[in-house]
Amino acid sequence: MFKRFVNYCKECYNELAHKTTWPTYKELSHSAMVVLSASLIIAIVVFLMDVVFKNVMLFIYNLA
Repeated sequence: MFKRFVNYCKECYNELAHKTTWPTYKELSHSAMVVLSASLIIAIVVFLMDVVFKNVMLFIYNLA
């Protein structure tokens, strides 16, 4: 049982150290900017939807 665990850990290390392609700093910073931009756009869209929904509901309540 312990030998299987040790082999598993060795295989995990081998895969991470030799088979995994790690991004460069430029690729990583570009991806981070894409995620940041997308998050900001989604936050703005949700905010605008909230404002519109609030105003629609206030309009409906004021009719009653």
